[in-house]
Amino acid sequence: MIIARRCLVSGRVQGVFFRATTRSQAHACNVRGYARNLPDGRVEVHAEGDPGDVDALCDWLWDGPPAAAVTAVDCQAVAPAGYADFTAE
Repeated sequence: MIIARRCLVSGRVQGVFFRATTRSQAHACNVRGYARNLPDGRVEVHAEGDPGDVDALCDWLWDGPPAAAVTAVDCQAVAPAGYADFTAE
């Protein structure tokens, strides 16, 4: 069963390699989707894959790369979009 989550990550998450590191972590977790910066300073992550894999990536978002300072991660269930890979936009 494939599930998907849309997560909004707040804090110091732009300019600290958050998207690139999330892409590497997603590949390690076998998760597809994307990470992109939002104009308000947050990072949006769409993650889809097996439930345990998606949960592992969503949990990791609280840590992020070493230079990040995550203050909130808000994840909501969404419909899978059928992504073939994980990209950092």
